Amino acid sequence: MELPNQAPESSSQKKLGRGKIEIKRIENTTNRQVTFCKRRNGLLKKAYELSVLCDAEVALIVFSNRGRLYEYANNSSVRATIDRYKKACTDPTNGGSVSEANTQFYQQEASKLRRQIREIQNSNRHILGEALSTLNTKELKNLEGRLEKGISRIRSKKNEMLFSEIEFMQKRETELQHHNNFLRAKIAENEREQQQQTHMMPGTSYDQSMPSHSYDRNFLPAVILESNNNHYPHQVQTALQLV
Repeated sequence: MELPNQAPESSSQKKLGRGKIEIKRIENTTNRQVTFCKRRNGLLKKAYELSVLCDAEVALIVFSNRGRLYEYANNSSVRATIDRYKKACTDPTNGGSVSEANTQFYQQEASKLRRQIREIQNSNRHILGEALSTLNTKELKNLEGRLEKGISRIRSKKNEMLFSEIEFMQKRETELQHHNNFLRAKIAENEREQQQQTHMMPGTSYDQSMPSHSYDRNFLPAVILESNNNHYPHQVQTALQLV
């Protein structure tokens, strides 16, 4: 019983509930086993419904990847249906009917696929703004709504990518600023170490503290001469007098 406050689900919501899956081998072992059990049961159910609704003779044989056999036959056994199949294949009178039935089936499938291809091509043309003369007002309005929704999703995705890129560039700018400050501090530290090493070099402080004297080869300080007068004889003192 449907509640009065609960709105019925729309057809679009029902269609979106279950999407198509890609037909390929399932890599995950657990998922593959679960899918096998579900589809095997569904196949057996379809075979039973076909045999009951259409009064057809159906035989189904399924082997799992582990080699386990699953079979169904609405007749006495699967072997009896297989024997009938072999007789139908070897009988020349039935060969034409079987081939004709197969040909008719494949023709129907081919026409269905061609129709789907034409519908997809027309839809693509309509999205590009081409071949709009075949559409009525309602179809044009629906097409306009689809395009607006698509443009909205595209813009949202574009803005999301732009914001993400801006955030990345801001983080990168901050990292570069920190790295630049680190390099500046390292350069200043190296300059201070070089200055300290220059001041601590031997002979530099001594040369700066000692006064510089320029001596004349013909001049001797009077202090030296006076001190030497008490130790040398007169002859030596006369020899030491300068000319």
